[in-house]
Amino acid sequence: MNQFTLAVGFGLVTSAILALSAVGFTLQFGVSNIFNLAYGDVMTVSAFMAYLVDAAGAGIWLAMLAGAATGAVVSVAISRLVFTPFLRRGTSRFTMVMVSLALAVIVQNAIQAIAGTSFRSYAESQGSSLHMLGMILTPYQLVIIGVAVVSMLALHLLLRFTRMGKALRATAADPELARSCGIATDQVSAMAWAISGALCGLGGVTLALNLASFDFTFGNAFLLIIVAAAVFGSVGQPYGAMVGAVVIGMASELSAIWTPALKEVVAFVILAVILLVRPAGLWRKGFTAMDVAAQ
Repeated sequence: MNQFTLAVGFGLVTSAILALSAVGFTLQFGVSNIFNLAYGDVMTVSAFMAYLVDAAGAGIWLAMLAGAATGAVVSVAISRLVFTPFLRRGTSRFTMVMVSLALAVIVQNAIQAIAGTSFRSYAESQGSSLHMLGMILTPYQLVIIGVAVVSMLALHLLLRFTRMGKALRATAADPELARSCGIATDQVSAMAWAISGALCGLGGVTLALNLASFDFTFGNAFLLIIVAAAVFGSVGQPYGAMVGAVVIGMASELSAIWTPALKEVVAFVILAVILLVRPAGLWRKGFTAMDVAAQ
Protein backbone atom coordinates (compact mmCIF):
# COMPACT_ATOMS: atom_id res chain seq x y z
CA MET A 1 0.00 0.00 0.00
CA ASN A 2 1.34 3.41 -1.01
CA GLN A 3 2.15 5.40 2.13
CA PHE A 4 1.53 8.68 0.33
CA THR A 5 -2.00 7.68 -0.65
CA LEU A 6 -2.74 6.46 2.86
CA ALA A 7 -1.50 9.76 4.30
CA VAL A 8 -3.71 11.70 1.88
CA GLY A 9 -6.74 9.79 3.16
CA PHE A 10 -5.88 10.52 6.78
CA GLY A 11 -5.16 14.13 5.79
CA LEU A 12 -8.66 14.51 4.35
CA VAL A 13 -10.16 13.40 7.66
CA THR A 14 -7.93 15.71 9.70
CA SER A 15 -8.67 18.59 7.31
CA ALA A 16 -12.42 17.99 7.67
CA ILE A 17 -12.26 18.12 11.48
CA LEU A 18 -10.03 21.19 11.33
CA ALA A 19 -12.34 22.94 8.88
CA LEU A 20 -15.33 22.58 11.20
CA SER A 21 -13.32 23.72 14.21
CA ALA A 22 -11.24 26.51 12.65
CA VAL A 23 -14.15 28.10 10.78
CA GLY A 24 -16.18 28.20 13.99
CA PHE A 25 -13.24 29.73 15.85
CA THR A 26 -12.62 32.37 13.20
CA LEU A 27 -16.32 33.31 13.00
CA GLN A 28 -16.31 34.07 16.73
CA PHE A 29 -13.24 36.25 16.38
CA GLY A 30 -14.49 37.97 13.23
CA VAL A 31 -17.71 39.21 14.82
CA SER A 32 -16.64 39.71 18.45
CA ASN A 33 -12.88 40.38 18.10
CA ILE A 34 -12.34 37.97 21.01
CA PHE A 35 -9.56 35.38 20.87
CA ASN A 36 -11.54 32.71 22.71
CA LEU A 37 -9.17 30.26 24.40
CA ALA A 38 -12.12 28.40 25.94
CA TYR A 39 -13.11 27.20 22.47
CA GLY A 40 -11.42 23.80 22.82
CA ASP A 41 -13.20 23.12 26.10
CA VAL A 42 -16.58 23.89 24.51
CA MET A 43 -15.65 21.18 21.98
CA THR A 44 -15.09 18.82 24.91
CA VAL A 45 -18.44 19.68 26.52
CA SER A 46 -20.19 19.04 23.19
CA ALA A 47 -18.42 15.69 22.74
CA PHE A 48 -19.50 14.57 26.22
CA MET A 49 -23.10 15.59 25.56
CA ALA A 50 -23.06 13.63 22.31
CA TYR A 51 -21.63 10.69 24.26
CA LEU A 52 -24.56 10.78 26.71
CA VAL A 53 -27.09 10.90 23.86
CA ASP A 54 -25.34 8.07 22.03
CA ALA A 55 -25.10 5.97 25.20
CA ALA A 56 -28.86 6.37 25.63
CA GLY A 57 -29.29 4.57 22.31
CA ALA A 58 -30.25 7.54 20.16
CA GLY A 59 -27.59 6.84 17.54
CA ILE A 60 -24.65 8.82 16.27
CA TRP A 61 -26.63 11.18 14.03
CA LEU A 62 -28.79 12.44 16.90
CA ALA A 63 -25.63 12.55 19.01
CA MET A 64 -24.03 14.87 16.44
CA LEU A 65 -27.09 17.12 16.49
CA ALA A 66 -26.97 17.16 20.29
CA GLY A 67 -23.27 18.07 20.18
CA ALA A 68 -23.91 20.90 17.71
CA ALA A 69 -26.83 22.22 19.77
CA THR A 70 -24.76 22.05 22.96
CA GLY A 71 -21.91 23.96 21.33
CA ALA A 72 -24.33 26.65 20.12
CA VAL A 73 -26.05 27.07 23.50
CA VAL A 74 -22.83 27.08 25.53
CA SER A 75 -21.15 29.53 23.14
CA VAL A 76 -24.05 32.00 23.24
CA ALA A 77 -24.18 31.70 27.04
CA ILE A 78 -20.44 32.39 27.30
CA SER A 79 -20.79 35.41 25.03
CA ARG A 80 -23.76 36.88 26.90
CA LEU A 81 -22.84 36.02 30.49
CA VAL A 82 -19.05 36.33 30.45
CA PHE A 83 -17.62 38.28 27.54
CA THR A 84 -20.31 40.94 26.97
CA PRO A 85 -20.19 42.38 30.53
CA PHE A 86 -16.41 42.81 30.23
CA LEU A 87 -16.69 44.40 26.79
CA ARG A 88 -19.26 46.91 28.05
CA ARG A 89 -16.71 48.06 30.61
CA GLY A 90 -14.20 48.73 27.84
CA THR A 91 -11.91 45.83 28.78
CA SER A 92 -8.76 45.65 26.65
CA ARG A 93 -8.12 42.84 24.15
CA PHE A 94 -5.28 41.42 26.24
CA THR A 95 -7.49 41.26 29.32
CA MET A 96 -10.20 39.53 27.28
CA VAL A 97 -7.68 36.85 26.31
CA MET A 98 -6.91 36.35 30.00
CA VAL A 99 -10.64 36.16 30.74
CA SER A 100 -11.07 33.46 28.09
CA LEU A 101 -8.05 31.59 29.48
CA ALA A 102 -9.54 31.67 32.99
CA LEU A 103 -12.86 30.48 31.58
CA ALA A 104 -11.09 27.61 29.81
CA VAL A 105 -9.53 26.48 33.10
CA ILE A 106 -12.90 26.69 34.87
CA VAL A 107 -14.74 24.72 32.17
CA GLN A 108 -12.03 22.04 31.93
CA ASN A 109 -11.99 21.51 35.69
CA ALA A 110 -15.79 21.43 35.78
CA ILE A 111 -15.77 18.69 33.13
CA GLN A 112 -13.18 16.75 35.14
CA ALA A 113 -15.23 17.09 38.34
CA ILE A 114 -18.42 15.87 36.65
CA ALA A 115 -17.14 13.29 34.18
CA GLY A 116 -13.93 12.18 35.84
CA THR A 117 -10.61 11.42 34.20
CA SER A 118 -11.45 8.15 32.46
CA PHE A 119 -11.62 7.86 28.68
CA ARG A 120 -14.95 7.52 26.88
CA SER A 121 -15.89 5.97 23.53
CA TYR A 122 -19.08 6.19 21.50
CA ALA A 123 -21.24 3.08 21.56
CA GLU A 124 -21.06 2.24 17.85
CA SER A 125 -17.97 0.52 16.50
CA GLN A 126 -15.89 2.14 13.78
CA GLY A 127 -16.94 -0.62 11.38
CA SER A 128 -14.88 -2.38 8.74
CA SER A 129 -12.29 -0.29 6.94
CA LEU A 130 -13.09 0.66 3.35
CA HIS A 131 -10.48 0.73 0.57
CA MET A 132 -10.97 3.65 -1.81
CA LEU A 133 -8.43 4.84 -4.40
CA GLY A 134 -5.60 3.44 -2.31
CA MET A 135 -6.92 5.09 0.88
CA ILE A 136 -8.18 3.17 3.91
CA LEU A 137 -11.03 4.90 5.72
CA THR A 138 -13.63 3.76 8.25
CA PRO A 139 -17.34 4.52 7.72
CA TYR A 140 -17.12 7.11 10.51
CA GLN A 141 -14.27 8.87 8.76
CA LEU A 142 -16.34 9.09 5.59
CA VAL A 143 -19.18 10.54 7.67
CA ILE A 144 -16.77 13.12 9.12
CA ILE A 145 -15.68 14.22 5.65
CA GLY A 146 -19.30 14.37 4.47
CA VAL A 147 -20.44 16.41 7.48
CA ALA A 148 -17.60 18.89 6.95
CA VAL A 149 -18.34 19.31 3.23
CA VAL A 150 -22.07 19.84 3.81
CA SER A 151 -21.41 22.26 6.70
CA MET A 152 -18.93 24.35 4.70
CA LEU A 153 -21.30 24.48 1.71
CA ALA A 154 -24.20 25.51 3.96
CA LEU A 155 -22.07 28.24 5.54
CA HIS A 156 -21.02 29.50 2.10
CA LEU A 157 -24.66 29.73 0.99
CA LEU A 158 -25.57 31.51 4.23
CA LEU A 159 -22.78 34.09 3.96
CA ARG A 160 -23.21 34.83 0.28
CA PHE A 161 -26.89 34.54 -0.49
CA THR A 162 -28.89 35.50 2.62
CA ARG A 163 -29.57 38.76 4.41
CA MET A 164 -28.24 37.26 7.62
CA GLY A 165 -25.00 36.39 5.85
CA LYS A 166 -24.59 39.94 4.60
CA ALA A 167 -25.30 41.24 8.09
CA LEU A 168 -22.69 38.88 9.53
CA ARG A 169 -20.06 40.06 7.07
CA ALA A 170 -20.91 43.71 7.64
CA THR A 171 -20.77 43.36 11.42
CA ALA A 172 -17.43 41.57 11.20
CA ALA A 173 -16.00 44.29 8.94
CA ASP A 174 -17.09 47.31 11.02
CA PRO A 175 -19.70 46.97 13.82
CA GLU A 176 -20.22 50.72 14.26
CA LEU A 177 -20.77 51.35 10.56
CA ALA A 178 -22.98 48.29 10.30
CA ARG A 179 -25.10 49.61 13.17
CA SER A 180 -25.41 53.00 11.48
CA CYS A 181 -26.60 51.20 8.33
CA GLY A 182 -29.52 49.76 10.29
CA ILE A 183 -28.13 46.34 11.11
CA ALA A 184 -29.10 44.96 14.54
CA THR A 185 -25.54 44.05 15.48
CA ASP A 186 -26.43 42.55 18.88
CA GLN A 187 -28.75 39.99 17.28
CA VAL A 188 -26.26 39.36 14.49
CA SER A 189 -23.49 38.78 17.04
CA ALA A 190 -25.66 36.29 18.94
CA MET A 191 -26.38 34.46 15.69
CA ALA A 192 -22.67 34.37 14.85
CA TRP A 193 -21.88 32.84 18.25
CA ALA A 194 -24.65 30.28 17.76
CA ILE A 195 -23.40 29.27 14.29
CA SER A 196 -19.78 29.15 15.39
CA GLY A 197 -20.77 27.21 18.50
CA ALA A 198 -22.63 24.65 16.38
CA LEU A 199 -19.51 24.20 14.23
CA CYS A 200 -17.45 23.94 17.43
CA GLY A 201 -19.78 21.22 18.71
CA LEU A 202 -19.58 19.30 15.44
CA GLY A 203 -15.80 19.68 15.51
CA GLY A 204 -15.69 18.20 19.01
CA VAL A 205 -17.91 15.22 18.14
CA THR A 206 -16.06 14.43 14.88
CA LEU A 207 -12.69 14.70 16.62
CA ALA A 208 -13.86 12.33 19.34
CA LEU A 209 -15.16 9.91 16.70
CA ASN A 210 -11.86 9.94 14.85
CA LEU A 211 -9.81 9.42 18.02
CA ALA A 212 -12.03 6.49 19.07
CA SER A 213 -11.67 7.53 22.75
CA PHE A 214 -11.48 10.89 24.50
CA ASP A 215 -11.21 12.48 27.93
CA PHE A 216 -11.74 15.88 29.52
CA THR A 217 -8.60 17.43 27.97
CA PHE A 218 -8.83 16.37 24.32
CA GLY A 219 -10.52 19.53 22.98
CA ASN A 220 -8.07 21.87 24.65
CA ALA A 221 -5.14 19.81 23.31
CA PHE A 222 -6.47 20.37 19.77
CA LEU A 223 -6.87 24.14 20.22
CA LEU A 224 -3.38 25.17 19.07
CA ILE A 225 -3.81 23.32 15.78
CA ILE A 226 -7.15 25.10 15.31
CA VAL A 227 -5.46 28.45 15.96
CA ALA A 228 -2.73 27.56 13.46
CA ALA A 229 -5.32 26.88 10.74
CA ALA A 230 -7.23 30.09 11.55
CA VAL A 231 -4.07 32.23 11.57
CA PHE A 232 -2.86 30.66 8.32
CA GLY A 233 -5.97 31.91 6.55
CA SER A 234 -6.23 35.22 8.47
CA VAL A 235 -8.22 35.12 11.71
CA GLY A 236 -11.75 36.35 11.04
CA GLN A 237 -11.90 35.01 7.46
CA PRO A 238 -14.02 31.81 7.18
CA TYR A 239 -12.79 30.96 3.69
CA GLY A 240 -9.21 31.47 4.79
CA ALA A 241 -9.80 29.10 7.70
CA MET A 242 -11.06 26.46 5.26
CA VAL A 243 -7.87 26.78 3.22
CA GLY A 244 -5.74 26.74 6.38
CA ALA A 245 -7.51 23.59 7.57
CA VAL A 246 -6.74 21.76 4.32
CA VAL A 247 -3.10 22.90 4.21
CA ILE A 248 -2.31 22.08 7.84
CA GLY A 249 -4.39 18.89 7.90
CA MET A 250 -2.69 17.49 4.82
CA ALA A 251 0.78 18.70 5.83
CA SER A 252 0.57 17.14 9.29
CA GLU A 253 -0.43 13.72 7.92
CA LEU A 254 2.03 13.75 5.01
CA SER A 255 4.88 14.69 7.34
CA ALA A 256 4.12 11.55 9.37
CA ILE A 257 5.40 9.49 6.42
CA TRP A 258 8.94 10.39 7.47
CA THR A 259 8.37 10.19 11.21
CA PRO A 260 5.18 10.24 13.34
CA ALA A 261 6.74 12.84 15.66
CA LEU A 262 6.55 15.46 12.87
CA LYS A 263 2.77 15.22 12.85
CA GLU A 264 2.58 17.13 16.12
CA VAL A 265 5.18 19.70 15.09
CA VAL A 266 4.39 20.66 11.51
CA ALA A 267 1.31 22.75 12.37
CA PHE A 268 3.34 24.92 14.74
CA VAL A 269 6.18 25.25 12.23
CA ILE A 270 3.69 26.50 9.63
CA LEU A 271 2.18 28.85 12.22
CA ALA A 272 5.61 30.27 13.10
CA VAL A 273 6.50 30.79 9.42
CA ILE A 274 3.20 32.55 8.68
CA LEU A 275 3.60 34.84 11.70
CA LEU A 276 7.12 35.74 10.56
CA VAL A 277 6.37 36.20 6.86
CA ARG A 278 2.78 37.47 6.86
CA PRO A 279 1.40 38.07 10.37
CA ALA A 280 -2.06 39.02 9.08
CA GLY A 281 -2.42 35.65 7.33
CA LEU A 282 -2.69 34.77 3.66
CA TRP A 283 -6.32 35.62 2.95
CA ARG A 284 -7.30 38.95 1.45
CA LYS A 285 -9.23 41.54 3.41
CA GLY A 286 -12.99 41.17 3.51
CA PHE A 287 -15.76 43.54 2.45
CA THR A 288 -16.34 46.80 4.28
CA ALA A 289 -19.60 47.18 6.12
CA MET A 290 -20.84 49.76 3.60
CA ASP A 291 -20.05 47.47 0.67
CA VAL A 292 -21.99 44.60 2.16
CA ALA A 293 -24.92 46.76 3.26
CA ALA A 294 -25.20 48.17 -0.25
CA GLN A 295 -25.58 44.71 -1.87
